[in-house]
Amino acid sequence: MALTALEEQALTEINLSQAKPFHLTEYLRLVRVVSVVVFLLLWEIFGRDVNPLFLSYPTAIANAFVQLLASGEFERQALGSLKVYAVGLTASLVLGIFFGLLMGRYRLVEYLLDPYVYALDATPRVALIPLLLLWFGLGDPAKIAVVFLSGVFPVLMNTFSGVRTVSSSLVDVGKAYGAREGKIFTKIIVPAALPFIMAGVRLAVGRALIGIITAEMFTAVTGMGALLIRYSSAFATDKFFVPVIFLALLGVILSAAVEASQKRMAPWKETERAL
Repeated sequence: MALTALEEQALTEINLSQAKPFHLTEYLRLVRVVSVVVFLLLWEIFGRDVNPLFLSYPTAIANAFVQLLASGEFERQALGSLKVYAVGLTASLVLGIFFGLLMGRYRLVEYLLDPYVYALDATPRVALIPLLLLWFGLGDPAKIAVVFLSGVFPVLMNTFSGVRTVSSSLVDVGKAYGAREGKIFTKIIVPAALPFIMAGVRLAVGRALIGIITAEMFTAVTGMGALLIRYSSAFATDKFFVPVIFLALLGVILSAAVEASQKRMAPWKETERAL
């Protein structure tokens, strides 16, 4: 039976009234993109009115980046920094997670190591750099040591805290079913502490980046830190921003990669979030 015009209008009004309201939170990725674009536009507009000795602007930085790529200097220094960063960060993650698990699980290990862990964690890394340079020289070993010390403690402390929060009832259930210590570690403790471990990894990624730049600025021989020292001394602000933005983007990408890995490895935590 065909609907009359009045009935069609009534149905249309009902559908409009039931239409889903607009929520900005449903377009979070778009909000992020728009925010970045607006920031870059404002930076470009107002940056042109500032003395280039004090501040540059995006198009000038892009031109400086092209110049550095053409000369091959940026790739050479970036690869040197990334190699040191990768070695130091990998060592800090492996040893940090290993000792964090041991300290959280075994009280004897905790009491043996925690005085040194807390003392070194509270010590500013910058204060140790001159000593590390005396021990290892100005080459890569000293930089790797600084990166390691910068990244190991966040992941160690977070892993330790994660293991300590594992419910003893879960371990008791595993023992009741005949699980040995190895199975308890791999099937109960590590999965339960995984969100804490990944949070420590995200912190370690940023701290290690700070460590590599700090070490290279002290040595001022090679790497991104050397570029920062060189261009700041020459008042080349546009070129100075190239390694700064590169490091910022690298930190964002690595942090996002760790977050994506956490969602893949511990999907059950996403269902427990309050938001």
